[in-house]
Amino acid sequence: MAHRPSKRFKKTVLGTGAALVLLALNAPATLSFAGDAFHAYKIGQRSYKVQYGSWDLVDLPVEYRINAMHAALLHTGKVLLIAGSGNNQRNFDRGTFETVLWNPADDTFKKIPTPEDFFCSGHAQLPDGRLLVAGGTARYEVLDGKVTRAGGGMRVKNENPDKAVTLKKGTRFRSPSGVEYVSRFDVTVPPATRGFEAAPGDGGAATPWRARVTAAEARVFVEAVREGREGLTTQAAQYRVLGLQGRDADDVYGLAERLSTAKQDFQGIRSAYEFDPRAEKYVPVDPMRDARWYPTLVGLQDGRVLAVSGLNDVGDVVPGDNEMYDPRTRTWSKGPFHYFPTYPALFLTRGGSLLFTGSNAGYGPKDKGRAPGIWDPAANRFTPVGGLADADQLETSSSVLLPPAQDQKVMVLGGGGVGESRLSTRRTAVIDLKAPHPAFRSTAPLPQGTRYLSSVLLPDDSVFTTGGSSDYRGRGASDIRKAQFYYPRRDTFVAAADPAVGRDYHSEALLLPDGRVATFGSDPLFADKDNTKLGKFEHRLEVYTPPYLYRDPALRPVLGAGPSEVAPGGRAAFASPHPERIARARLMRPSAVTHSTDVEQRSVELGVTRTGGSVTVEVPGDPTLVPPGWYMLFAADADGTPSVARWIRVTEPVTATPTSDVGWMPAE
Repeated sequence: MAHRPSKRFKKTVLGTGAALVLLALNAPATLSFAGDAFHAYKIGQRSYKVQYGSWDLVDLPVEYRINAMHAALLHTGKVLLIAGSGNNQRNFDRGTFETVLWNPADDTFKKIPTPEDFFCSGHAQLPDGRLLVAGGTARYEVLDGKVTRAGGGMRVKNENPDKAVTLKKGTRFRSPSGVEYVSRFDVTVPPATRGFEAAPGDGGAATPWRARVTAAEARVFVEAVREGREGLTTQAAQYRVLGLQGRDADDVYGLAERLSTAKQDFQGIRSAYEFDPRAEKYVPVDPMRDARWYPTLVGLQDGRVLAVSGLNDVGDVVPGDNEMYDPRTRTWSKGPFHYFPTYPALFLTRGGSLLFTGSNAGYGPKDKGRAPGIWDPAANRFTPVGGLADADQLETSSSVLLPPAQDQKVMVLGGGGVGESRLSTRRTAVIDLKAPHPAFRSTAPLPQGTRYLSSVLLPDDSVFTTGGSSDYRGRGASDIRKAQFYYPRRDTFVAAADPAVGRDYHSEALLLPDGRVATFGSDPLFADKDNTKLGKFEHRLEVYTPPYLYRDPALRPVLGAGPSEVAPGGRAAFASPHPERIARARLMRPSAVTHSTDVEQRSVELGVTRTGGSVTVEVPGDPTLVPPGWYMLFAADADGTPSVARWIRVTEPVTATPTSDVGWMPAE
């Protein structure tokens, strides 16, 4: 008689078989779950964190989730996150502009009233600890095929030397053929200037003179009143300003050469504000002379700030008209003339010259103004530097002044092709400004081609790099969820823990006073690999804790009570229970970052003297190495474990005038 399995055996076999079938059908998901569980277990182990560090998401309440385009660390220890309209035209049209203040010490948040659209503005730290914010958005772009009314720049002339003229938004200009255009903004034209010129003479000894009036000029964006081809023109013409009477009608007129339905780019604003970290509010100051969208603001050795590039009030790249802000008078003045693409990476170097690494964020012709070089703003002399591989892939690259600043070495990391190019590069390169003839040399490459990389200086003299994408704005789900340390002395990259959040365009990262790194934002074009679903702005705030903070906390260096101010070349003593543990000290300037551009951060080596119960640091006297302002003072042990930072302000030098003391620079 054949053997018959029992009912219990049948159930067991059928149950096991069903489980095997289900396991086979769901193997990828099951294995993925198991892999994820193991990965979560692994990265949670202290041994892992000691080697790679760890990431944590900050609990961010819904009402504070803004499209953070800009991030700046303030000397109060809080982080200013600026969205403005947040790359959202509906917000712009509604006049909804946002700023949030985050306190990393207790993860509390505060909304800050935002008076204008600071989306794509520039910013710089000022000597007194305020943050200068200048420029922003006056008008959103209109893409090719979407422009229904011809538009462009109208040059408004005023021939009256006795008064300025203000034309309000909505003023109409009429062409000789009767076509009307309307202004989209207020425009004020200063009075004309009086002078004298030589009059035609009879050849005698005495030169006859006659009075001369030179018309003043301002610019405003105009659009045709009617849709269609009627408003198109490529001919230069003079336009009558409707509504003016008498002499004003003769003295004030418009000039335009080309009004078209081509793509209309973003347009900038002239407004400037100082953010007061104590009062926690924006304070208006003198507006800039030029409107700017995507400008770079770089602090100089005398405390002034140079504003460079940007798109102007008609959507053109500012042609080279840079300007200087004086925080003592809160006014702007004309700066040295030089053309740069938008958001150029400019670093203050020893002697007062500015290094342009070639890093930029995108607008401007690909064959104009993109070559790296050393610019002496005092003499307005630009000396190109060579040696850079993949020089056509500097857009959306990252640049840093390597630590310590005394070494005068600047690094460029990654980048991509101009515009919406798919190109990205692994290239990194360093220029040694102390060399007789500075030039870039290639250094250890990134793990893969990367655009929008965030690079942050750490108090152990390493550079922490994270995020980015391999394609334009994360296209094709190309975000890179990797992080690594770069060690300048060894020219090597070492892996760090992987972030949970991918970050590309409109993302930021900065160092916090406790030695951690905070990351914000990301604005991908699409949300899927096939580029079929529109992307959403990344609101999650993720913080990285480096390995040095997982060492024995009882051995971590401590800086106690001490002064809050020191002069250039001065000394400052701080209480310390174990000064013998302190091997080095660094002054680290707080970041103000947007669009992968952070020209503020720098790490300055200090002299260190240890005595019983205290440590004394000595600050370099050269303000081109240590520009005036607030710094984080970190003390570190021999392994690079840093203290919690003390805030200290380096005062302005007694005499601070721009210099061009760069001995190797060739004479013109």
